[in-house]
Amino acid sequence: MILRILIWLIAFCAITATVFAQTNPDTDSDNSIATSEPLHSPRKASIYSAVLPGLGQIYNRKIWKVPIVYAGLGGFGYMTYSNQSQFNRYKNAYINRQNGLPDEFSSSMSAQGLLNEMDRFRRYRDLSILGVIVFYTLQIIDANVDANLFDFDVSDDLSMSLQPTVMVLQNSQFLTTGITLTINLR
Repeated sequence: MILRILIWLIAFCAITATVFAQTNPDTDSDNSIATSEPLHSPRKASIYSAVLPGLGQIYNRKIWKVPIVYAGLGGFGYMTYSNQSQFNRYKNAYINRQNGLPDEFSSSMSAQGLLNEMDRFRRYRDLSILGVIVFYTLQIIDANVDANLFDFDVSDDLSMSLQPTVMVLQNSQFLTTGITLTINLR
């Protein structure tokens, strides 16, 4: 049943032969949109965030995000340091055991157990480094998106209406169906 409705809806939209649109009052006489440099640059925000994490958020006046950026980077950085320290601890114990020297795990772990722990902490360290990279990239993307939406109007006067319509084709006596989309900005 839903598939049949979907097919009818697609057919209803595909039958429409003519598209009517309104002109934008902010266009030039030759109907080309006047381009201007945005007042708030997404490129600047991205570059600022890439150079110093959190600076793009400050540029976008979203200062409340800066502690989140540094908490995320610091957390992943700490996990990287901690996992690298544990990896070095087991690695040194394994090297000492191979050279016949005593190590801190002599009574509790075999050489294979030391290798297994080394592999585990190496994997955790690598995942932590990946977390730093992903979080760093996400804060750059966040600064860019915020800068793109900086001047976006979110007033209560925005509305949208979607209605089916029947139209007469130009220079013809035939009727056609279509959908009318009305967007009110004021």
